[in-house]
Amino acid sequence: HVRFVESGGDLVQAGGSLRLSCATSVSIFSARPVAWYRQAPGQQRELVASIDTGGNTNYTDSVKGRFTIARDNPKNTAYLQMNGLKPEDTAAYYCNFPTIATNIYWGQGTQVTVSS
Repeated sequence: HVRFVESGGDLVQAGGSLRLSCATSVSIFSARPVAWYRQAPGQQRELVASIDTGGNTNYTDSVKGRFTIARDNPKNTAYLQMNGLKPEDTAAYYCNFPTIATNIYWGQGTQVTVSS
């Protein structure tokens, strides 16, 4: 499959944790930065975290200190460990290659719902 397949979303209480995964079969995975995005209802998709080929990471301010992005190149898989979840983290979460201008890799996403 070319598109990313995201999994791990669930309904959790505020303060809880989840670990999201996204996998793809494309061989370029190990050669490209990978990012997690999220989109809440009625809002634009936003970049949450990214990791480059050297393992350097970046996070949007609202998740710094709570979320951790990682990648496993042999498995063509990226992860997002989310701790200290807040209701405002509720969204559908997606993976993509942030430096490639194409829509072909967007998957169905995985829903994260955080109750207060």
